[in-house]
Amino acid sequence: KDLMVKNLKRYRKEVDRHLADAATAGSGAHTSGGSAPEDRSDIDFLPATYLLPADYSLFVEEFRKNPNAMWIMKPTAKARGVGIFIINKLTQIKKWAPKSTPQQAQREAYVISRYIDDPLLIGGKKFDLRIYALVTSYRPLKVYVHRQGFARFTTAKYTNDVTTIDNEYIHLTNVAIQKHSDDYNANHGGKLSLRNLRLHLEAVYGLAAIDKLFEDIGWIIVHSLKACQNVIINDRHCFECYGYDIMIDAKLKPWLIEVNASPSLSASTESDRIMKLGIISDVLDIVVPPDFLEQSRAPRARSTEDDSSTAWTAEPTREESQFELLYNESTEIDAERARKDAGDTRGRLNSRGGSGKQGSGSQRTMNVFR
Repeated sequence: KDLMVKNLKRYRKEVDRHLADAATAGSGAHTSGGSAPEDRSDIDFLPATYLLPADYSLFVEEFRKNPNAMWIMKPTAKARGVGIFIINKLTQIKKWAPKSTPQQAQREAYVISRYIDDPLLIGGKKFDLRIYALVTSYRPLKVYVHRQGFARFTTAKYTNDVTTIDNEYIHLTNVAIQKHSDDYNANHGGKLSLRNLRLHLEAVYGLAAIDKLFEDIGWIIVHSLKACQNVIINDRHCFECYGYDIMIDAKLKPWLIEVNASPSLSASTESDRIMKLGIISDVLDIVVPPDFLEQSRAPRARSTEDDSSTAWTAEPTREESQFELLYNESTEIDAERARKDAGDTRGRLNSRGGSGKQGSGSQRTMNVFR
């Protein structure tokens, strides 16, 4: 959690510098490749977040600007909702304040984030999304997103009354917590498939609004990966499958809550088991070369570098996999080089639809998750 925050804050600074350079050079400037955001709002998807105890003074300064706000505390090295609590007073976190002795200074590291107190509700209950993203290359970035994510619901109806901040069944969506509630339903596990969730939202808010919502979610995934792109060791024989936790507020704005490097694949229901087995199978369909088993049984001829690099990034077919290509930076880089060679500065605006969100190397994210 703390590394995600550090990487995203650094990425924001880089974007600010890029935007400042572009503004100085003029509207036609383009300084860092076709995937850089052209608007600060493109990366405004992380609630105000600080690391404790390191950023305690900065947090206090922010807290005093809006003393009635609620904040959520999460330990940096724990999962499944362990150690999470909500605060609305500085006295509740006084043990993270600067201490004078080494013994007092030994405190568990936490991240504290502005609590999203106006979440989108369905049936009066709070929920978040779990979305699976598969990265087969970081440089250039290549990421797939799986259609079979799900929404996790609380068992109690939501209220932002400060007297309820200690009620985990109202505020935390983790299944590991909700399963202990008397109202927990073991048949569906408090989960709704991403597809059914989208159908419901489209019926309530309209197709255009939900298309934009899921497009924004796709770009959250892309920008969060680009934020750590330069600090990840890139190996063409390696891959990562991440579990993204996304919260949607009442204005249909998505917020990044967490990125899980080792998302749980344990199942709480039969449909959950089928879905997660499908995810494992779909990951293997992409990262394992089609002729891998045949090669392991036969004497292996020495392959060229190009053969080995493409084998680990094979494109899935719609019949074989529920993963869809979300973003392919290599295509965008090639297109940018072609534009520079042609000297056509207007080509970039045309290829991105004028909004900065539709690079030539990226698939339209609004068509993913259907």
